Amino acid sequence: MSSRPCSDAKPVTVPEIRAAKGERKLCMVTAYDYPSARIADQAGVDMILVGDSLAMVVLGQQDTLGVTMEDMLHHTLAASRGRSRALLVGDMPFLSYQADVAEAVRNAGRFLAQGRANAVKLEGGKAYAPHVAAMVGAGIPVVGHVGLTPQYFNTLGGFKTQGRSAASARAMLEDAKALEEAGAFAMVLEAVPEETAALITRELTIPTIGIGAGNVTDGQVLVLHDLLGLFDRFVPKFVKQYAQIGPAMVDALQSYCDEVRSGAFPAPEHTFRLPPEERDKLA
Repeated sequence: MSSRPCSDAKPVTVPEIRAAKGERKLCMVTAYDYPSARIADQAGVDMILVGDSLAMVVLGQQDTLGVTMEDMLHHTLAASRGRSRALLVGDMPFLSYQADVAEAVRNAGRFLAQGRANAVKLEGGKAYAPHVAAMVGAGIPVVGHVGLTPQYFNTLGGFKTQGRSAASARAMLEDAKALEEAGAFAMVLEAVPEETAALITRELTIPTIGIGAGNVTDGQVLVLHDLLGLFDRFVPKFVKQYAQIGPAMVDALQSYCDEVRSGAFPAPEHTFRLPPEERDKLA
């Protein structure tokens, strides 16, 4: 018997995500629009993240820095229309929260009010604990994100695995704990050794969601386009492709072009016709 939730199940809530710690694994998918969010929701994922990776995966940019609040709100609202059960998380883009706490709260609030998200996610460590505390105080649930934080790739020297020494692992744990104490209800751990992820997962009382963090976290997140084979610029080491939808789409479009060029499409079953008596009047 399938363990997937029924499509008519009640919406997932923030308290339920927190309570899943140590009880069951959480499944999160990054999706960016109505159809992909609807598919993820029907599959029974617990959370849908509208990630700032939108910049690269959908908008074709080289990194995540160019995506704007307006971009993110537009796509978050579209995704909100496609889900009925999964908890929807909007990803705060670069410079939407770093400048000061008040701006961070205002922009986070826009994700809930305009994007119809249930929560927001932000990258960074203890420096942003005051921002998280203020958001939570304003009634905005927050997911933290430590490890490889793509918005800071210039500071990190590229998209590199983080927490590769005992000292850096402990520093990452301090960052994660600071965000937890500020009120974050879950923590994304990206591109870290499994041992580092195990340490943080063990020490936190909130769920950890891994992406390139091994099988020791409380849940996993992958980009829908990655796991379905829809993004071909690169495939990260931590991605498992469960289908090759991209090549299948190319094949389908090639067949379409072949039939258009040969005249096989549209066929009679795809064509509207006048009633005989009206057709005779055109003769």
